[in-house]
Amino acid sequence: MSFLPVLRELVLAYQGFERYSAPHIKALGLTTTQFDVIATLGNQPPMTCKQLGEKTLVTKGTLTGVLERLEAKGILERQTNPEDARSQMINLTAHGQQLFDRVFPEHLRYLGQAFEKLSEEEMAELHASLKKLSSIFNVI
Repeated sequence: MSFLPVLRELVLAYQGFERYSAPHIKALGLTTTQFDVIATLGNQPPMTCKQLGEKTLVTKGTLTGVLERLEAKGILERQTNPEDARSQMINLTAHGQQLFDRVFPEHLRYLGQAFEKLSEEEMAELHASLKKLSSIFNVI
């Protein structure tokens, strides 16, 4: 069970990240899930709901409600997929793209204030370790 201390630190790091990041996103007028969707769609071609779900890690049930609320606010639009009429293509409206252009760089700057406490070497080591850990769990 030598992995338990690593697991604990991983969970604590994630929880700490959420405590740091979420209030800033809320101050921008969004939920973390809304931000995730907007950040994923920003500067990208339209994508299907399935593609969006895979890129955002949002569950299908949650994603449906978030998309409905963002569509009602005029932030995104859905159109029938010309290649498969059973699915829809989702993209940001002009208003949604303007929102992305404002909030995404602002939140990156905010996160950068925390990550700048790590050296380039530490960032590289952390990236490699997380990538390796991710590959272990994504094989299972």
